[in-house]
Amino acid sequence: MTAIYEPAPAILPLTLENMGYSAGGVPLLSGVTLRIPAGRRLIVMGANGAGKSLFLRLCHGLIDPTAGRRLWATGAARAEAQAMVFQRPVLLRRTAAANLEYPLALKGIPPHPRRESVERAMARFGLSALADRPARLLSGGEQQRLALARAWVMRPQILFLDEPTSALDPSATRMIEEMVMQFSDDGITLVMSTHNLGQARRLAQDVAFLHRGQLLEHQTAETFFAGPQTPEARAFLAGDLVW
Repeated sequence: MTAIYEPAPAILPLTLENMGYSAGGVPLLSGVTLRIPAGRRLIVMGANGAGKSLFLRLCHGLIDPTAGRRLWATGAARAEAQAMVFQRPVLLRRTAAANLEYPLALKGIPPHPRRESVERAMARFGLSALADRPARLLSGGEQQRLALARAWVMRPQILFLDEPTSALDPSATRMIEEMVMQFSDDGITLVMSTHNLGQARRLAQDVAFLHRGQLLEHQTAETFFAGPQTPEARAFLAGDLVW
């Protein structure tokens, strides 16, 4: 991609120190301590209600922790240095191409390189034929691919993905996973939640396992899948009900 951005200072690693979040006096996430280095794929696992989405939102900065600290290498993360894609894509009432162009325009990228970047992103992720279609009329899988392409065009250092394939069929899921790997090949750090064990095995380099708002394990994927250390993680991998 043509260098049209002023490179942001390196914001990684992201360090969480005893991070927690409470609402109405009820702890929803507590005592989370881990370090997310640059260039890795961290898969966040756990049963529904374990705190995966909350964890991602806290890391991304959509909400602030009520306990502990979230520390970027630079002290603070510039907005364009990180991105997040949600389970249900948030798209503008514009064409698919305009959804990619809008954040570049906000950043002050001139029209010609802006259009070049959009065309390159659409082509790379197989969206060129959809460029002029209203984004909100695309299928679920197409919308999710568009949301990922919009994140990619901004060249973030880290991308947070909140169960991006949970509502998709196998074919759309495969395409999203291929996009995820392309992000990784570009050196973008990925933090992605999923309850799909097969997907976690395919994508993870590292695993964070949450249970009832607590981080029970943080291991390399190889170590975690070969022998989880806690009974909750072992039950989860065995397909047992964990609550």
